Amino acid sequence: MYIPTANRKLICKALFKDGVLVAKKDYNAPRHPEINVPNLQVIKAMQSLSSRGYVKSQFSWQHYYYTITDEGIEYLREYLNIPQEVFPATFKKTPRAAPPQFGGRPERESGFRREPGFRRDHDDYRRRDQDKEGASDNFRPEFRGGFGRGRPQQQ
Repeated sequence: MYIPTANRKLICKALFKDGVLVAKKDYNAPRHPEINVPNLQVIKAMQSLSSRGYVKSQFSWQHYYYTITDEGIEYLREYLNIPQEVFPATFKKTPRAAPPQFGGRPERESGFRREPGFRRDHDDYRRRDQDKEGASDNFRPEFRGGFGRGRPQQQ
């Protein structure tokens, strides 16, 4: 498909800027939502780059997801005359903030220790007598047939 050079450059600039591109599978859409180019031209340009190995494509829920590869970065730098110092947004490291301490709550004066004897009643709940484990000696279960979906009960 013939794609004008100006439109092809707009598509490549958008791809290089973010490192990813999303296009809805709507061949009749007049314009792509992010780029001022017909949606069909975006899909076909990305299909061309994908066949050359410059872009990895994924299709899910009626959307095409395109991710630039390392070879694609080199190709687009040469095609768009971009210096080596510039990288797509997905390749840039973002500084992470320090993680909040224990959910952001202020620390107590006594720390996280409870006062002694806090779990005393809980330990009593779990304690069993060492003699009594299992069923008693006089427990004799009976299994009579005929209950449920088995054979009918005999009388």
